Amino acid sequence: MELSAFISYLRLEKNYSEHTITAYQKDILEFTGFCTTTYELDSIDDVEYTMIRSWIVDLVGNGISNRTVNRKISSLRAYYRFLQKIERLNVSPLVKHRALKTNKKVEVPFSEQEMEKILLEIPFEDDFEGVRDKLIIELLYATGVRRAELVNLKCADFNPTSQTLKVLGKRNKERLLPLLPATVQMLRDYLAMRSQLNSITDTTNLFLTKAGLKIYETLVYRTINKYFSLVSPKVKKSPHILRHTFATHLLNRGADLNSVKELLGHSSLASTQVYTHNSIAELKKVHLNAHPRNKK
Repeated sequence: MELSAFISYLRLEKNYSEHTITAYQKDILEFTGFCTTTYELDSIDDVEYTMIRSWIVDLVGNGISNRTVNRKISSLRAYYRFLQKIERLNVSPLVKHRALKTNKKVEVPFSEQEMEKILLEIPFEDDFEGVRDKLIIELLYATGVRRAELVNLKCADFNPTSQTLKVLGKRNKERLLPLLPATVQMLRDYLAMRSQLNSITDTTNLFLTKAGLKIYETLVYRTINKYFSLVSPKVKKSPHILRHTFATHLLNRGADLNSVKELLGHSSLASTQVYTHNSIAELKKVHLNAHPRNKK
């Protein structure tokens, strides 16, 4: 099996994150185990679609959601495409496969009122952690960066002169984001407090724990959940919802889709269009109020 070569391909040529690579590898190894147990096959390079179909039935029978099954099949599809690329395989066994139907996942963004309460009314502590936590929320909302992108920010990525932030996104793609004056000031205040940390050992990474170490993704999630629980009844409160909120609020206020796409670091408009459904209600309101046909 060419799995090791495939993993190297994902890492070196596709520049996938280690998290994504691990997920692909896990899915493929899981299917390999199924083939070994069910069909006594040592390799999945020569499987037939009926075997894949049997695995799908087994997954669904064990309560795995259609969305998760589709993700696992996507891993297999990528692997078989790689085998075709290196001429190890002529035709993928998934050539005629159709994804399982899934319910559309609608994520409700925070309202502008909820964001105002968080950033203008909630009393954050004046200590290092309080200033840091407020800046984390500010940056996620003001720039739309992903949680992993925020965690990996470096001090040198912030340019106070040009008021920009350099972000390293998926597949090592860099983008330069404009910063609001208020965000720039919050960054200055945070950096001043950061420099006074007695325990500081990390001079590179922007966001640190009180112990002077680089923050981690779980800490960011807990921070968002903690503060938004004070102002929002929404079930899901996460860094991704803030990214969703950033995009939705920009579109609601007239930003064009291409500009939002660039700010989010998406490679195609299709990825950005998922955020537009929340803007339809706002567009209807504008249309109703502005269209001459609605004048009484």
